[in-house]
Amino acid sequence: MRRFFYIALLLCVSVAEGFSQQMPLYSQYMLNGFLLNPAIAGSEGYTAVNLTAGEQWVGFPEGPGTYALSFQTRILKKSHISRQASVRRRRRSGSRSGNIGLGGYVFNHRNGAVERTGIKGTYAYHIRLAESQLSFGLSMVAYQYRLDDDKIRLEYQDDGFWSGTHKSVLIPDADAGVYYSSRDLWAGFSIDHMFESVLKFGDSGYDHFVMERNYYLMGGCDFQANRTLILTPSALVKFAENGKLQADISAKAYFDQLYWCGLTYRTGHSIIVMAGVSVDKLIFGYAFDIGLNSIMKYSFGTHEFTFIAKFGENARRYRWLNRF
Repeated sequence: MRRFFYIALLLCVSVAEGFSQQMPLYSQYMLNGFLLNPAIAGSEGYTAVNLTAGEQWVGFPEGPGTYALSFQTRILKKSHISRQASVRRRRRSGSRSGNIGLGGYVFNHRNGAVERTGIKGTYAYHIRLAESQLSFGLSMVAYQYRLDDDKIRLEYQDDGFWSGTHKSVLIPDADAGVYYSSRDLWAGFSIDHMFESVLKFGDSGYDHFVMERNYYLMGGCDFQANRTLILTPSALVKFAENGKLQADISAKAYFDQLYWCGLTYRTGHSIIVMAGVSVDKLIFGYAFDIGLNSIMKYSFGTHEFTFIAKFGENARRYRWLNRF
């Protein structure tokens, strides 16, 4: 039973940030929704590489950290995009003769003695409507959970139960999503952990750690305040199979399509301050989470950095692009 207790404690701590959600949380989800919804892969017509690095509760030894690298592209012969949407999430995009999007995503999340690594491959299909686009996506995923012996402090060093525990577990799973986008509006729904795979750290009897399904509902729209200012309210609602719900309510302001700033309220958790800049097709974003609980007194908050490189407007290199 001691082994069961240790494993339960480690897993509970590792998912405390995510209201018992077993996937990482991203403060700047609106910059790369593909991390949460596979249907977004290739929906913009660009080839994009995204790097996200987040450190939670800075100042705590071995505090949680998340690192993610994603790639997505559109396999097209001809497509069209809005050239003046360099940092906005919504774009007028679609395909005249190609409908397939592809993507890949790898992440690493560590929290003390528990480390999770995930890798996924994504296929998306995009349907061009009159002035909008409807997309469907499916991802096949593999997760590896690892327990670090060097970070475990046992009451009895020769505990036979712990020594019989598998320190690394590999499980398969799948994600699915649907996504609608137009020039000024976007919305999506996705599900992860569709198979509800089981983490089994022992030889038998330890099948209580189920990767529960999580549901994501996201959406937002653009308001053109004037020639240089665009206001973008958005929301992300996350609902876990265990009944717990969390919402990110956000508002961003874009200036001259080059700079932005924004605020997010994460229900019962934190207030997030965001800012960023776009240099040609390179996008840099930063988010600082201000915790609303007592732990903020003892840490320097949570920091997340995002870097995005987009390709595809060079007509010579990407001949399937029709430029406006």
